[in-house]
Amino acid sequence: MSANHNATGLLLIRPRQEDIAGQPILRPLPSAKCRSVGPFVFFDHILEQTYAPGRGLNIDQHPHIGLSTLTYLFEGQLQHKDSLGSDQLVKPGEVSWMTAGRAVAHIERTPATLQKTGSRLHGLQVWLALPAADEQGEPSYSHHPASKLPRSEAMGVQICLIAGTGFCLESPVTVSSPTLYAELKLAAGARLAIPAEHPERALYLIDGEALLDDQALPLRGLAVLPGGEAFTLSACGESHLVLIGGQPLGPRRIDWNFVASDPALIEQARERWRNNEWPKVPGETTRIELPR
Repeated sequence: MSANHNATGLLLIRPRQEDIAGQPILRPLPSAKCRSVGPFVFFDHILEQTYAPGRGLNIDQHPHIGLSTLTYLFEGQLQHKDSLGSDQLVKPGEVSWMTAGRAVAHIERTPATLQKTGSRLHGLQVWLALPAADEQGEPSYSHHPASKLPRSEAMGVQICLIAGTGFCLESPVTVSSPTLYAELKLAAGARLAIPAEHPERALYLIDGEALLDDQALPLRGLAVLPGGEAFTLSACGESHLVLIGGQPLGPRRIDWNFVASDPALIEQARERWRNNEWPKVPGETTRIELPR
């Protein structure tokens, strides 16, 4: 993991490589130089992976507090189940949105039909911190089909507003604080103005080649934009990006799957999970134990 500032004021973060249950991940957030962007405290790029028949992703029961998770796939499918009783198949272009509040547990796995045939997986999962007043609130889950997400298309630029507001669009996902999360697809030669409508913003280039003003964006790196400045995004070739941002919420502590403004909440959560005093996912018996 590394980060550096360049002449335009961008903070460029190279993600660290991780592996979750055999699935390769790139993780630019959190980093030593940038702990968060708006409410976003965690950013995982689930890298392209082909699973042979009989195999797939399988993440057993694990807990969360103090955050919302948002899963957005480009390829493949995941089955989401949680301690609220949700049991949802998540397909490409859909939003799987879980707010942990004071306590939730969930699993994510390749659905049984795709485990039989084999499958591809590629997508993003982000965590958004909750405002301090909501950290101990009621957990909830919602699923939003691709057809319900607002889009715009003009001059070779396609925008899908995944969550929050931006580009005169508003997502139906109920966020807890001002948020920007947009998927951007630009044809070669297309340009898009990135306004200063949110105090914190960052671009992640998934595929392609693009410039921000005259600065080349790193492929699969996070470019954190200076606040209060507008930029022009230009695609040198067909490009696929996401733009995240919003209102910062203040410092957050992250410990395993727990996020909190108060370290005491994390200690309480660790103790409850260790002692098996946690809501359970119906029908699930296996779980991920607390790291030492």
